[in-house]
This record gives sequence, structure tokens and C-alpha cells, in this order.
Amino acid sequence: EHVHLHNLAMGAFHRDYAFGAYVKPTRYVAEPATFMGIVRPDGRVATRNYIGILSTVNCSATVARGIADHFTRERLAEFPHVDGVVALTHGSGCGMDTHGEGMAVLRRTLGGYAKHANFAGVLMIGLGCEANQISALLGAEKLEEGPLLQTFSIQDTGGTAKTIRHGIGLVEAMLPHANAVTRQPVPASNIVVGLQCGGSDGYSGITANPALGAAVDLLVRHGGSAILSETPEIYGAEHLLTRRAVARDVGEKLVARIKWWEDYTAREKGEMNNNPSPGNKAGGLTTILEKSLGAVAKGGTTNLVAVYEYAEAVTAKGFVYMDTPGYDPVSATGQVAGGANMIVFTTGRGSAYGCAPAPSLKLSTNTPLWVKQEEDIDLNCGEIADGTASIDATGERLFELMLATASGAKSKSEQHGYGQSEFVPWYLGAVM
Repeated sequence: EHVHLHNLAMGAFHRDYAFGAYVKPTRYVAEPATFMGIVRPDGRVATRNYIGILSTVNCSATVARGIADHFTRERLAEFPHVDGVVALTHGSGCGMDTHGEGMAVLRRTLGGYAKHANFAGVLMIGLGCEANQISALLGAEKLEEGPLLQTFSIQDTGGTAKTIRHGIGLVEAMLPHANAVTRQPVPASNIVVGLQCGGSDGYSGITANPALGAAVDLLVRHGGSAILSETPEIYGAEHLLTRRAVARDVGEKLVARIKWWEDYTAREKGEMNNNPSPGNKAGGLTTILEKSLGAVAKGGTTNLVAVYEYAEAVTAKGFVYMDTPGYDPVSATGQVAGGANMIVFTTGRGSAYGCAPAPSLKLSTNTPLWVKQEEDIDLNCGEIADGTASIDATGERLFELMLATASGAKSKSEQHGYGQSEFVPWYLGAVM
């Protein structure tokens, strides 16, 4: 009998969190893999080499894009080691509580991008009168201005055209420095990958997500880090993660974020089972429990060593969790702000997502999607369902692809120019 939305429902159920029950020693490899990375003067390692233009408020978004648009491929031809000049703009920054949670999250996000190793230099542009003042942002995030972190406002500069010209001049001064880099062998421990799934289907939990989990296990064994996120999409399966928590307080922090989400959705007259989306349902997923079991598989099997709030700097090595919404651009934005220098994104329905400044790899869960949308997909995990590949073998292929991408090989989304519009900080709180 057909089992789907018409005859299957989700009810309340008890979770046995069993904190730490599945913790086991991590088997690190004797000779870690390497990739060709860019080592910054302070020791941070980059997988890409961009100049970024950040807007503190929506009011400065147009001038930020105007500056970035000036630097076409033709104009950047004499700087072959620079991956691009990108404008990362957003829709908030004013009309909000200057001391509220929403402002703290926005500043943490912008600060994380300003500090990101994949940016050789950053311009930060405001209007001048917004709630998210540049001086307050710099203070909150312990940022110091210098030749490679410049800030200014439209009101001080004297208008739109003058601001764009001023910004172009500052970027032109940064370009020779940004171009003066060389890639060199560095350990795979410098890879921090954000794990994403979007447009999931009934195959996600049995092909691409477990294959990504196998690659994550390999990355952790080589000393690297992986960030699982999308709290509404692990709902109902969080007890599988608390069992892997290295300490009780790590597991309890994850449970606390689940409770926060239950309260948050209740206040907004919603529920945690508002997922799966219509596309997920058409692909065979019925309740959030099915989706969550598949989503957790992306995190592999190693210990959960830390839990972070949205856009917090990820400092731990190994498998970690970051609390984010399930909406992919918002979630990945938090991961990159936390230090992810690569995103791996599984999809069963199709995706055209990309992310700057971190390269994004997309995996198809089924072969028909690969055939239909190969121009956007980097690896077909549908071979697992076809019976022509195993989860472990596909995970090894993905790990090698991650190393190659970290070394500079362009992902499909990079080839198409994705990445600027996908910067979407999590907006929390009332719009005033």
C-alpha cells in the first residue's frame, strides 16, 4: 500500500539522548593528505584568493556592487592569482535593535567574513546613519583597519559616484598585494567544510548524504574539520548526535538549541514539522523525521567535539555542529562566517547554489538528476543506488575531489559565476 502524506503523520515522541554513549577514539592517519593552499602571513590557510566588499546595511549595497562590477575578468587579467572581486550585500543593518540578538548575529556574520582567510583584502561600506555603525561593528568583532581592511561611508565620501570611485581606487591598491601569492603544499587539516543539503529527496539519506559522511570521516582522520548545520532539518534525530558528544555539556548545548527552535517556531505560530518542502515531498520525503535521519548521515560517524551558535568562529578540529536555519543560503552563510573554506552540498531535486568566497561542490543523489543537470553537479552519487559504486568508494572519490578543489580546481558553481547573491545573513528580531 502506498505510504505518504495521505496516511502518515508525525507525533510527539521521547528521545533518549544518551550523552556520549557512542564516543570512540578517532583513528588518525599516519601521513595526512595535503593540498595546494595559500598561506597568509598570519598562518591562516586559504583555498581561494578574493577581495571582498561588505555592506554594513542595505543602503550601501548598490555602491558595493558598483565597485565589484568594475573589476571584470578583463580588468583582472593582469592579476591571475586573484579569484575575483565580490560584493556581499544583504537586506538589513538598520531598523533593528542595536543591542538585540539580531544585531549581534549580523555583526558576528560580517566580522567572520571580514576575517576569512579566503579574502586577501576587504572593503566595508556603510551609509553613515544606519543602526549597524561601522565603528561599533569593528569594536564588537575586534577588527582593526589597515591597508587590507578599509572602511568608509557614502555620507562621508559624498555620494554614490564618489563612493564607487573611492572604492575602486582602494581595490586597485589591494590587487598587487592580493596577486602576490603562491600555492604550496599544506596538510588537509586546514580544510574546514560546511555540510549542506537542499532539494532533498528519498535518495538523499541512502546515497549522497552517507557518501558525504564517509568523506567527512576521512577528512577528520586527516585532521580536518566538518560543520553540520540546519537545526530544523536534524530535528527528531538529534539524539543520534548527542550520543557522539565528547562531553555532556557539548550534547546539552545541542539540545538547548533544539529547545530554542521549538520555542521560536511556536512564537511564530509554526512547527518544526513544516519541513519537508513541497519539492522534498514530491521527491518522496513525508515527515521531518525522514529528512532528519538522512541529514544527520552527512556528519559521518566520528565524535561530535563542539557545538557553535550561528556564525561563531569554529576553532575545534574534527566534527562539529553549528546552529543555523535549514534555508541553505542562510545556513551556509553562517558556516562560512565561522571559517568554512569549502561547502559540500547534496541535492536530489536539483540545485544551482554557489558560495563566495568558499568554493561549493554539489552532489546528486540520483543518476537521472545527474543526467539532467550535470552542468551544475560536481559528483554523481546516484551510482550507489544504481549498484555500480559503494558508499565508501564514493566517499573516497569525494575526498579526493575536495582536495583538488581546495587546491584551486574550479567547481561547477564557480564556473557559472555563482556566489555573490547567496550571501544571506540570518535575520532575527522585529523590523522597526
